[in-house]
Amino acid sequence: MSKLSPMLMQYKKLKQENRDCILFFRLGDFYEMFFEDAKIASEELDLTLTGRDCGLDERAPMCGVPHHSCEAYIARLIAKGYKVAICEQMEDPSKAKGLVTRDVVRIVSPGTVIEGSILEEDRNNYICSVYLSGTSAGLCFIDISTGEAFVVDASGENTEERIINELEKFSPREAVLNKSAAGSLSIPAFLRDNLNSHIETLGDEFFEESFAKSAVTSHFNAERISELGFSEDGACLNAAGALLSYLKETQKNDLSHINSIDFL
Repeated sequence: MSKLSPMLMQYKKLKQENRDCILFFRLGDFYEMFFEDAKIASEELDLTLTGRDCGLDERAPMCGVPHHSCEAYIARLIAKGYKVAICEQMEDPSKAKGLVTRDVVRIVSPGTVIEGSILEEDRNNYICSVYLSGTSAGLCFIDISTGEAFVVDASGENTEERIINELEKFSPREAVLNKSAAGSLSIPAFLRDNLNSHIETLGDEFFEESFAKSAVTSHFNAERISELGFSEDGACLNAAGALLSYLKETQKNDLSHINSIDFL
């Protein structure tokens, strides 16, 4: 029976862990894409689709880009609404015994771009989180390229209208929503149709109060959230905690430059 080669098994495992991303898999001086990702990338980036022997009966579809010029290709994918998972070689191939260890070191999405060649000089590149529960609502906006962070309480009457007003002010490139916000008739539609924002729906556990409290105090190295201006059960805490957790999970690197948060 045909069996997938060890290198492609490694690729498959990392792709399984990052299903919603185009996986840029480092092979020497190139980032390669395989199978469905290769088909998508070849079409979206005008790349030649080739194949690679992979241990199966048919060759694996494959295409690639030089690692030294990858930013231009990533920018084109991000502009089309894709997320890109960057997979690097974690050891020197010349010293590796057997298969080179590889891992995803960062996920690039519309709201997490930090490359100057991709960012627009005249505007911030915000990612936001929206927490909605009845008439309680909080938003958090972060530009990870500058470290700026803001929270807004939108609780009260006309909650969804107040949320949309704040979204319009910041015009985030990406938004992470709790299930209630994602189920709103107006919020996702405004983000998608008016702001052309990439939308992610996160599980309720990201917004859960104790989880959010831990995420916020841990990030800002605070003993109590009151030191930062948050109330114990406010919607802003839920939004900020969820967004910080999402960024920690996807960026996989130091975010200490986000060292303060302002209340608007």
